[in-house]
Amino acid sequence: SELFGHEAGAFTGASKRHVGRFEQANGGTLFLDEIGDMPLPLQTRLLRVLAEGEFFRVGGRELIRVDVRVVAATHQDLETLVEQGRFRADLLHRLDMVRLWLPPLRERVDDVAQLAATFLASAARRLDVPRKRLSAAAVQALRQHDWPGNVRELENVCWRLAALAVADGISADDVQAALARGGRRRTAATDSATPGQWDHAL
Repeated sequence: SELFGHEAGAFTGASKRHVGRFEQANGGTLFLDEIGDMPLPLQTRLLRVLAEGEFFRVGGRELIRVDVRVVAATHQDLETLVEQGRFRADLLHRLDMVRLWLPPLRERVDDVAQLAATFLASAARRLDVPRKRLSAAAVQALRQHDWPGNVRELENVCWRLAALAVADGISADDVQAALARGGRRRTAATDSATPGQWDHAL
């Protein structure tokens, strides 16, 4: 229903027609996050849409035609999922037109300062507080953290700093306090849960 929409009365609670994401994205781009977690029956339906550009809404009889570019991401190794029978090989081949591997944050620490500044600005707007600036020492403290939670952890730390740091300038001590509040400690272990991200474009 979320992807393909549904007709009124298609199931309990479906009181009116719902337009799905593919129809909304017609003529544009649809981003599918964590494609590796998609159930096999839904993979089959997605494959048909990618191959033929058409589908039925849930409970519908009208054939819907769309022209949508799909960008899919996952932290999992899709080839391994194919071997395990958890991901369709033909869907992987259909998605795998352009592949981009994004290394984990700990392997691209030069991105930390710019990402942190972006997250701090976003948090300030959402929280309606003055925008806080990172000192050079604070940037260095962020760069030295190994980020086992990857970019999402950095974003959470920045929101914590935006909400809790007292001064307009963020110090290294503020960063260490924010990291400690997050319940994480520095470790040399690799982050097997988030080794990176694949982007597949069709």
